[in-house]
Amino acid sequence: MNVFERYLTLWVAACIVVGIALGHFFPSLFVAVGGAEIAQVNLPVAVLIWLMIIPMLIKIDFRALSQVMQHWRGISVTLFVNWAVKPFSMAALAWFFIGFVFEPYLPADQINSYIAGLILLAAAPCTAMVFVWSNLSNGEPHFTLSQVALNDLVMVFAFAPIVGLLLGLSAITVPWGTLLLSVTLYIVVPVIMAQIIRRRLISSGGPQRLERVLRGLQPLSLLALLATLVLLFGFQGEQIIEQPLIILLLAIPILIQVYFNSGLAYLLNRAAGEAHCVAAPSALIGASNFFELAVAAAISLFGFSSGAALATVVGVLIEVPVMLSVVRIVNASRDWYEKGVAVRRHSAI
Repeated sequence: MNVFERYLTLWVAACIVVGIALGHFFPSLFVAVGGAEIAQVNLPVAVLIWLMIIPMLIKIDFRALSQVMQHWRGISVTLFVNWAVKPFSMAALAWFFIGFVFEPYLPADQINSYIAGLILLAAAPCTAMVFVWSNLSNGEPHFTLSQVALNDLVMVFAFAPIVGLLLGLSAITVPWGTLLLSVTLYIVVPVIMAQIIRRRLISSGGPQRLERVLRGLQPLSLLALLATLVLLFGFQGEQIIEQPLIILLLAIPILIQVYFNSGLAYLLNRAAGEAHCVAAPSALIGASNFFELAVAAAISLFGFSSGAALATVVGVLIEVPVMLSVVRIVNASRDWYEKGVAVRRHSAI
């Protein structure tokens, strides 16, 4: 992990302070930024989101989909957790904690918006940081690449229906036009652009040039993320100052769903007899979130100053420390994992 990735939580905390201060002293600036929209798309944020997402997607080689069946048990477990469990478990946790347990301590007019933000956060699996987590857990690189490529393909078709279903179940009005526009702008278009850029880089300079460009783009991607967070906290500052416990309360269901889904994926892989080098990244992919997409969709659907936007940002705040803790757990439990009867049986075949 480079210095930006390792200390992402620290940078996010700094963005909270800077964003709140700027929003307090220069409110007209943020009003101007918030008003720079075309067809409900905020142009400054759209540019920043593309700078965040496209470098991550350039890493993905969709030819890796040909390797999917090599680790079919791990692929099946991860798909099940990512798309059949995680969005729905997060929705249940959000309804329980935000809509019931913490409801007296949160602004009444933002309850549904907070729930929507948590659903958006869990509705798409992580893309870029997964490669970092997989490397730290000695994960099988071909499995990780093929799983991420498959998840990105599924996300193009599944993100909008799942979000629409769960927002509808939460009695939140679904702006379908804006949701579909968000999917097009922040999933479909970046995927196409990233693959065009990737092919051109490889054809003109080979894999070495691709790696050099990716190393150069990585700081730009993270700086775009931090700039987006400054804008978000500039709009959210007054609400956070009035109720500073909001961030802690929103973090609780996120933490629970991360540990629940990573543990579920890890145990299912063990029961299926998958090797630890596949189970570890499977658990990490099953737990992590594509928070860049969640932030973009929340802003498009509900606006800068919404509870949904703030809820997705809390996911960014805790991403690195919580995922590093999951890495430590899967690494420390490797001996126990490999004592599983099914694992030993499949290893002997």
